[in-house]
Amino acid sequence: MSPDATSTTRQSTADHRLVGTADPAVGHAFLRAYAARDWDSLRALFHADVTWDLPGRGPISGRAAGVEAVIDRVRRIVDGGTRTQLLHVLTGSSGVALLLHNTGRKADGRLLDEHLITLLRTREDQIAAVETYLSDIEMMQAFFAEPPTT
Repeated sequence: MSPDATSTTRQSTADHRLVGTADPAVGHAFLRAYAARDWDSLRALFHADVTWDLPGRGPISGRAAGVEAVIDRVRRIVDGGTRTQLLHVLTGSSGVALLLHNTGRKADGRLLDEHLITLLRTREDQIAAVETYLSDIEMMQAFFAEPPTT
């Protein structure tokens, strides 16, 4: 990226409300609270009627509706041994998209290694909806499934 592009990006980020874009700080705050398991900070970020849609048929898939249901999903993800790396924050007119890389390894050898986009739609300066797009739905389902019995 050229120096001019970097300074333009910083300018746009600082003036997000002037150019009609969502505040990228929402994405950073979400990930900080997620990584720290800071449930109170997450509660403050979420709109009262927040939803989170995650594809697949696994135990963390489907729609979580309401603040506590969404926080429960975050708990299940982090307690499941997921490590999340932020690759990029992308800003749009109605929210922020997080380009992420999730990895993990279970004691029984199950692996998680997927790229994803988590889209945070904002309303009234809070996260009103979360939508996740996965590179490997089957891997995610297997990773979060109950361990196989022997």
